[in-house]
Amino acid sequence: MDSLWEQARLEIRAGLQVALTSLSVDMALERIEVTPPTEEGHGDWVTNLAFRLTKRLAGSPPTIAAQLARHFPQLPLVQRIEVAGPGFINFWVDSQWLAQVLAEAVNNPQGFGRRPPIGERVLLEFVSANPTGPLVVVNGRAAAWGDSLARLLTMAGYSVDREFYVNDAGMQVVKLGQAMAIRLDELRGSPLPEVWPEGVYPAEYVRDLAQAYAASHSQWEALAEDATAWPELGAWAAERLRAQQEKELERFGVRFDRWFSEKSLREAKRPDAVVQQLESLDLLYDQEGARWFRSTQFGDQKDYVVVKSDGGYTYIVPDAAYHVEKFQRGYDHVIDLLGPDHHGHLSRMRAMMAGLGYRAEALEILIIQMVRLLRGGQPVKMSKRGGTFVTLAELMDEVEVDPARWFFVERSSDTPMDFDLDLAQLKTQENPVYYVQYAGARIHSILQTYEARFAEDPEPFDSLQLGEPLEQALIRDVAKMPAVILRAAEQRAPQALCRYLTETATHFHAFYRQHRIMEEAPSLRRARIELIRAVLIALSQAMEVIGVSVPERM
Repeated sequence: MDSLWEQARLEIRAGLQVALTSLSVDMALERIEVTPPTEEGHGDWVTNLAFRLTKRLAGSPPTIAAQLARHFPQLPLVQRIEVAGPGFINFWVDSQWLAQVLAEAVNNPQGFGRRPPIGERVLLEFVSANPTGPLVVVNGRAAAWGDSLARLLTMAGYSVDREFYVNDAGMQVVKLGQAMAIRLDELRGSPLPEVWPEGVYPAEYVRDLAQAYAASHSQWEALAEDATAWPELGAWAAERLRAQQEKELERFGVRFDRWFSEKSLREAKRPDAVVQQLESLDLLYDQEGARWFRSTQFGDQKDYVVVKSDGGYTYIVPDAAYHVEKFQRGYDHVIDLLGPDHHGHLSRMRAMMAGLGYRAEALEILIIQMVRLLRGGQPVKMSKRGGTFVTLAELMDEVEVDPARWFFVERSSDTPMDFDLDLAQLKTQENPVYYVQYAGARIHSILQTYEARFAEDPEPFDSLQLGEPLEQALIRDVAKMPAVILRAAEQRAPQALCRYLTETATHFHAFYRQHRIMEEAPSLRRARIELIRAVLIALSQAMEVIGVSVPERM
């Protein structure tokens, strides 16, 4: 069943269709757009319909908007209509009609804002950092953002599985093994090379791994000069790093349903199967000594190589094999969160999936952009242990998980971000996380006082008592939360929850400063208690989506 907020949108849209009919304009209901305003103070819903009618009706957009407003039918749920700016129509929903939602929230706090299952399965792959080094700050952004998206989609009724793709095959693991051999040689007393071999990892964490390996393997000294041992050394180190990544992600509040091994994919010869299928479908051709995929046949801008001149596969082949495996597991939507160097990956992979017989549009790729850490307004220095990066573990040692997750989620994933370490550690209302959490703690305190003093209060809840502007604003905040969840899920935009939470907390703090509760008459006191109880539920549900706690005391 649609939320009251969504019901209002649908009825406003139907009312606009009635107005169009009065003006002798025939338009399908689904073509009438009614959307949230971009700025506060412009109503609860807005339509740009007048702009789209200038070729069908005489007059300017403001004139057409005024005609639509005059012919809009009277609806109990619409409190006010206003023609604004160059031709928009703003609608205010009646707060007393919306107040029904307060009881809905209070009576079902865990279910409020949660849509029943819709029967669609989603596989969300994120982080997927190489197991050749520790997790870094941008991996933390991917973890927070991906986990929040998974929670959001779950709230919106999807069945969601989280997956981490482990790149535990290929030359990078061998290079890690070579770095291990150099560090083992160092343990025997040999000097480090003046110039490290290309692609080999010189960072301090490899020394730690080598020491751990030597402590658990009696024959380690013989491996220091044995190049044939590099794959084995690399595999051992990669698994240790992967296990450490898992522990750090759990500390960050992120757990995966499956850690999928690239090595297992290759051992099952799934990349070979992809190439063979493309061959059988006549989708490959020879050029310049390589085998090319006819990607342009499926909407891509250019064809690309899948089999190199030396017979090896380009990276797209095992990646395609992995996505085939995903779809074969029966998922309706496959979503990947990838780094900024993967901007062209979506068109290539969608073309490949289409060529192999899968729905290209069922694959989504979202980009996680880079993070710059600031302290005192200046970029922080690099990690001593990592060498050229700051690790997620180092960030969590300095900043609590709640503000870290909030800061990572509050901006769109495809926008580079500055992470202000000073702001994240503030215990004041300048910190947006503290600001929202403090609203929740204040409500907890008020409710505890109320229960202690008025536990036997028989006064019934009467929404008509809630007529003050800030009370009406809070009613709207509670009512719109389910719609915010649904729209954010559809747009893959968990950052919308941060905006919602900040706006709601702002309204509550203003209400708290201007109005009393315990000192009021019983009927008003009870109405305000139920109002803030519903506000706390809405805040808690939205905070749960982004993985941030709502403490009872601060």
